[in-house]
Amino acid sequence: MSSQSFHPARRTSRRRAAAVCGLALPVTLLALQLGLSPVAQAYGPAHAGPAAARAVALPDRVTVTEGQVKEVGPGGVITYPSVTSCLTVTVRLADGGLVGAHASLFQVPGELRSDEVLAALRTLVGDRPVTAVQVKGAVGAWHPGYFVKAIEAYGDDEQVPFPTGQDPEGLAGAVSTGLGLPRALVTVEDVPDGDQTVS
Repeated sequence: MSSQSFHPARRTSRRRAAAVCGLALPVTLLALQLGLSPVAQAYGPAHAGPAAARAVALPDRVTVTEGQVKEVGPGGVITYPSVTSCLTVTVRLADGGLVGAHASLFQVPGELRSDEVLAALRTLVGDRPVTAVQVKGAVGAWHPGYFVKAIEAYGDDEQVPFPTGQDPEGLAGAVSTGLGLPRALVTVEDVPDGDQTVS
């Protein structure tokens, strides 16, 4: 017997190769069933998950309500309804697409808390190039810490931090850190109550 047959690293490499090959055919068949182009099919296995979903189709218009994170393709429009005590965070992608989050001071049942929104937004953006991040809404109602620990996360014996005024720099820093993006990309704007439309 050769010494190669007992080398664990080589056996593991063979197993991985077999596993990848075993997945290639089902993924290709699925791509054909979905009607993806040959280019999309070629990149499908390498970009499984959210990226594969983005390759299929993105809407050109979405409404993002409290506690939600959604995306539109290049040239699309995001509407954030009834922004009263909320903040919206819109990430502008280099390809012209937008990814938006509607952060609520208090969690809406079934939706994300304020300390979950940036992680969800970061996941959806992925490693795509970003040109700007716009934070808009009730700046004076928000403590930067709400992006780290939601109001609902505090126990009865804990003191919830309250804003003492507008802190655009603190909010920009919290958003920058939460998204893992340079602070220079983030702008913060206090916007009166109402709907916001971003295009």
